[in-house]
Amino acid sequence: MGNAKAFLEIDRQEAGYRPIHDRILDFGEVEQTLSTHQRREQASRCMDCGVPFCHWACPLGNKTPEWNDALSKGDWELAYRLLSSTNPFPEFTGRVCPALCEKACVLNHFNHEPTTNREDEAAITEMAFQEGFIQANTHIQRNGKRVAIIGAGPAGLAAAHDLNLMGYGVTVFEKNEDAGGLLRYGIPNFKLNKAIINRRLRLMEEEGISFQYNTTFTDIADFADFDAVVIATGTPTARDLKVPGRDLKGVHFALELLSQQNRVLAGMEFSKDERITAKGKNVLVIGGGDTGSDCIGTAHRQGCKSVTQIEIMPRPVEGPDDPQNPWPNYPRTLKTTSSHEEGCTRRWNINTLEFLGEKGVLTGVRVQEIDWQPNPQGGRPIMVEKGQPEIIQAELVLLAMGFLKPEHPQYAENVFVCGDAANGASLVVRALASGKQTALNVDQYLTRK
Repeated sequence: MGNAKAFLEIDRQEAGYRPIHDRILDFGEVEQTLSTHQRREQASRCMDCGVPFCHWACPLGNKTPEWNDALSKGDWELAYRLLSSTNPFPEFTGRVCPALCEKACVLNHFNHEPTTNREDEAAITEMAFQEGFIQANTHIQRNGKRVAIIGAGPAGLAAAHDLNLMGYGVTVFEKNEDAGGLLRYGIPNFKLNKAIINRRLRLMEEEGISFQYNTTFTDIADFADFDAVVIATGTPTARDLKVPGRDLKGVHFALELLSQQNRVLAGMEFSKDERITAKGKNVLVIGGGDTGSDCIGTAHRQGCKSVTQIEIMPRPVEGPDDPQNPWPNYPRTLKTTSSHEEGCTRRWNINTLEFLGEKGVLTGVRVQEIDWQPNPQGGRPIMVEKGQPEIIQAELVLLAMGFLKPEHPQYAENVFVCGDAANGASLVVRALASGKQTALNVDQYLTRK
């Protein structure tokens, strides 16, 4: 590295977020950027460890020390070449990845100030687009074989990207009107501007990938003309909460709100009856994960009256260390997002009993505080009631409790399943890694055949 003592002389500096009073008025990206000089300084803090736990923790196997070294020396083009050698879409992960690499960083263990890998990654990619380092490869030698990709989410796009560069004719079939999957229809614009997705899609189309939208399939035999098929349909079924009052007007799955809001920002129109909005309402988000957090930020931008988020599991430990998952494993500590900072009442160990309403319209939710006790038989702890039930006023409830892992029949040997469709709901970076591995599996199969 250029400065072997940088990690001792330079403090970790994050770009931070736009001021709350400003950002909640629009859906622009909340994260700010550092100057190029500051970014190079942050990259110089990487210690080029003998055992790079960042590389080990990253599902994509990113060569983090190498591209941080190039960035610290001002060689932005080399930094991008190293980054893109393992990550097909660093502009996505640079914005929405929880940075497993940073939690595994030796500096995180040393003083809880890991190298700013995620922000460095985003900065490198934006500079690469700005300076023209990223150009469509229009001279790919074709091998005459065709592959169908069903689903244009992160895993499907990653598989399509790699297979196309290997010389296969790739067609991506997508049920929605545009590509991106949860990147487009699940993640709010204030975390990932959709122009970032469109920019990458244009490159993929220039490189020869064909996209067919508003297309669904009922039988895998529909793709008999292809040499191989990749199923990357994600986890379309959200976990439901079937308690009394579930059918009241005002109770929705989280993605109903998030996907509709993203479509509205893209110019799509909805009738007054179709529109899901938090404007002037008390909002209750059920589920303590990232999707629930995205609902909070969206509710604020729609003009909600208040937001409460409840979670049935116990409150995570206060960071930065997690005794149950010591370094270099990922610490399951309390996470406070930019959306939480914008205002939210957060509660844990809360079980939902019933949705309440008048004339078919939601007015509140009856909940019960609980405790978790060890199961004498082993396995999942036992839930026990604590105190008396209470009512939380709410005119809009958003269910953000995760997704059910899909079940698949036995497919023919030329059909491959990847991403969340294969493994259940997980991170974008894991979906990309799965898509890349599936592309290799397809290539090995067709080469061998």
